[in-house]
Amino acid sequence: MRAHQIMTRNAITVLPETPILEAAHKMLQNHVSGLPVLDASGKLVGVVSEGDFLRRSEIGTQQKRPRWLQYFLSPAHSANDFIHERGRKVEDVMTRDPIVANEDASLDEMVHLMEKNGIKRLPVLRDGKLVGIITRANLLQAVAGIAREIPDPTADDEHIRDRIIRTLEATDWRPTGLQVAVRNGVVHLHGLIINDDSARRAAIVAAENTAGVKEVHDHLCFVDTWSGFYMESPEDIKAAS
Repeated sequence: MRAHQIMTRNAITVLPETPILEAAHKMLQNHVSGLPVLDASGKLVGVVSEGDFLRRSEIGTQQKRPRWLQYFLSPAHSANDFIHERGRKVEDVMTRDPIVANEDASLDEMVHLMEKNGIKRLPVLRDGKLVGIITRANLLQAVAGIAREIPDPTADDEHIRDRIIRTLEATDWRPTGLQVAVRNGVVHLHGLIINDDSARRAAIVAAENTAGVKEVHDHLCFVDTWSGFYMESPEDIKAAS
């Protein structure tokens, strides 16, 4: 799946000289948290987001640094803070040279860019021109769409069991003494979780993500090798009570 398949087309944009108040109204009216900024020629020059409105003099949230810290800041740094807190145009607060994605970028590439740069949206370009925008909401919609895909026709019980076992055996947190039983798409996981109970949820997730699985039952027992503490799965404890 590529950027052009899930992006929001005809993205709402603003100009660098657009008043901040107008940009804020556009974001509220259209229920978006960020806007690409285009110059008069249509070139992407920045992105303005809700985060850019957090430090503003109008609402008394401008930076308040102690005097000793101001001593170490350059005059240019202080001047830029002043512009960001009191500027009246989008160009005063926007993020310049934003991180972008090509329209053929894969989902993995886009998620990597978002995580690496701590951003929530990616303008999508074609030959240097804006053609859309990718947000976390677009990625969520893609996940939901994939979840509705046609099931694998080979997802019978034996195939399901083999796939779960192969998936878990390829990990370094796999349960010890793993046993997987499958009947009519219902999976039962048996084995020992050593020291870290997070492996339990990971094993369940691995099973749930296997094509054809309808339900997963957890019979994985927890063992702390340091103390010798042993506990049956929460599901089995609940069933026995």
